[in-house]
Amino acid sequence: MEKNEVKGSLRTIAVGFLVLVALLICYGAIRANWKKEPADPTPRYIFLFIGDGMGNSHVCAAESYLSWKKGKLGGEQLLFTQFPQLAMASTYSADHQVTCSSASATAFSSGHKTNNNFIGATPDSLPTRPFTADLHERGYKVGIMSSVPINHATPAAFYAHQTDRWGYYPITLQLPSSGYEFFAGPGFAEWRGRDGEQRPSGEVLAENGYTIAWGEEEFRANMDKEHLVFCQESNRDRSASEYTIDYDTSWTSLADMLRLGLEYLGDKEPFVILCEGGEIDWCAHENSVYPMVQSILRFDDAIRVAYAFYEQHPDETLIVVTADHETGGLAIGYNFDWQFSVQDWDKMEARWLADGGKDGMTHPERMAFQQECGFGWTTNEHTGAPVPVYAVGKGAERFHGRIDNTEIPALIVGK
Repeated sequence: MEKNEVKGSLRTIAVGFLVLVALLICYGAIRANWKKEPADPTPRYIFLFIGDGMGNSHVCAAESYLSWKKGKLGGEQLLFTQFPQLAMASTYSADHQVTCSSASATAFSSGHKTNNNFIGATPDSLPTRPFTADLHERGYKVGIMSSVPINHATPAAFYAHQTDRWGYYPITLQLPSSGYEFFAGPGFAEWRGRDGEQRPSGEVLAENGYTIAWGEEEFRANMDKEHLVFCQESNRDRSASEYTIDYDTSWTSLADMLRLGLEYLGDKEPFVILCEGGEIDWCAHENSVYPMVQSILRFDDAIRVAYAFYEQHPDETLIVVTADHETGGLAIGYNFDWQFSVQDWDKMEARWLADGGKDGMTHPERMAFQQECGFGWTTNEHTGAPVPVYAVGKGAERFHGRIDNTEIPALIVGK
């Protein structure tokens, strides 16, 4: 064989060998991918924050207040408005353009529209299934907490099924069937039923395996219990207030309730936590700007607790912040007056501090005073405006553009 022919044959053999090696490498990679499980789109740790009644203007008012505190015209932000993802969610219910809290909470707990005043039930009265129940079956622990009674509409939509959201006592009776590990709030509305003649809610819960801890001392003494309910000590064995805008500073804050919840649930198992800032809505119903802003700041404090957890588990944690609806139709700049200045917060805060931190004005007095300060309201009820949705963490990129509130459960779990 000629010398050149030998070289050509060797070259051909070498090229063939390299091709074979490449094919084997590709085959190995393909087989590895065949065996590899697809990544689970559901975050290991999930926080869903609901600012009840908190629309865009409410958030803007809170940030205007923060800017005034810094001596600025604007630019200061709440923590959650700095999250990288933002969507806008429509909120209409199955039978009204303007939703109530129970219908909206049912939408983002289960993905189903329902009628106003229905809770955890379809328009034909069939029970809906909250996404927290699905996650619970998958081994997730569940925590439900609120700054208003635990049997109010938003928390109740994750465990109860009723066609009357105002039936607080029947809602309480359905709590144990959820099997969720942790609940927290001021307490329960209608502790002994609407007529005051029923068995105390505490007896019913205890009979079904739930321990009520009245205050932090009892909480720490019962952390070994499988199912725990934290309530404000001042509401022991009585009904919690269904509605007030005068915040009780003796209560454990929403941020501290979340800290206790995280301490109880731990991070060894996956969890999902619903955390509601309920008094935002109460203040907006009364068209009371200053207490409403303070309630949003307390809500933001709770989100900071979750964000600190997220910083420790950035690849496994999702935080979503939204609202069930907008309340009050708030506007900054009243009656075509663009002269609102952050200095108007001077007289706003001075008025409330002079009243000892309480709102002692009648509604006409309050409206006239706030209009002098540049704030206007269109109603003392809900509106049909879309609400913001802020997100950070694993799966946050799924929250963008215009969405409906029924899409939120699927976006959270990634399905």
